[in-house]
Amino acid sequence: MRVSTVSIIANAVLTAFKLLAGIIAHSGAMISDAIHSASDVFSTVVVMIGVRISGKASDKDHPYGHERMECVAAIVLATILAATGLGIGYTAVLKIAGGDYESLEVPGVLALIAAIVSIVVKEAMYQYTRVNAKRIDSGALMADAWHHRSDALSSVGALIGIGGARMGFPILDPIASLVICFFIEKAAYEIFMDAVDKMVDKACDEETEGALRDCAAAQEGVLGVDLLHTRVFGNKVYVDIEIRADGNETLYRAHETAERVHDAIEKEFPKVKHIMVHVNPGEAPHGLRLDG
Repeated sequence: MRVSTVSIIANAVLTAFKLLAGIIAHSGAMISDAIHSASDVFSTVVVMIGVRISGKASDKDHPYGHERMECVAAIVLATILAATGLGIGYTAVLKIAGGDYESLEVPGVLALIAAIVSIVVKEAMYQYTRVNAKRIDSGALMADAWHHRSDALSSVGALIGIGGARMGFPILDPIASLVICFFIEKAAYEIFMDAVDKMVDKACDEETEGALRDCAAAQEGVLGVDLLHTRVFGNKVYVDIEIRADGNETLYRAHETAERVHDAIEKEFPKVKHIMVHVNPGEAPHGLRLDG
């Protein structure tokens, strides 16, 4: 919440500055960039709502928690980004397709200054938000960080376009707006696909699953791992695992083995929120006792 509050204040100030600079300096690219920053304010509010709801404890209606609300927030954010980008791109295409390039106004130096300030501020906000998103493992906050990075990159496009227009190529200003549109749409697509993967119970990567298998197999009493299923649930992981234990042991000792696997995995993998361990009967190697 602290990170998001800082983001809202910085974006609000930056939006006002860029919009004013774009109007005074007659730069369509800077006005487009200001609209992009304005969308950041709204999207950060969406992120704050998603993070707050996802942090709620499990209840009767949501026994597995509310982590997926962060995914919902990220999808809403991606939709806002995509709509913003398309609007900017549409305006730029109209200017480029118009053909009357001589009538396009040359941006003033204030627009150039605004672009430089925007690049510095947005890159700093990206780094600040990214560090904190990794610290608390928040997908929605990480999406907001990449939103800042896309804004910084779009400001680079605006800087090039405005600079080129001032050097005698006014068509470069709307072209810069088109470049900004591309960066926004790319960021929206990546955020959307990451959120969808977390919504549809995508499995963990092979490296993580291999580490989970090794951890289970290393526990006392485990003869092998027969099955392992994982699913990403928001920013957490759920695990279903079937281990093999000596079929001649008592139910009590089989339960102890399952508990060792359960506790070891939860301790070694902090992102694992829930693990279900099923024990299959097997035969211990001849002469080997597994009762400690």
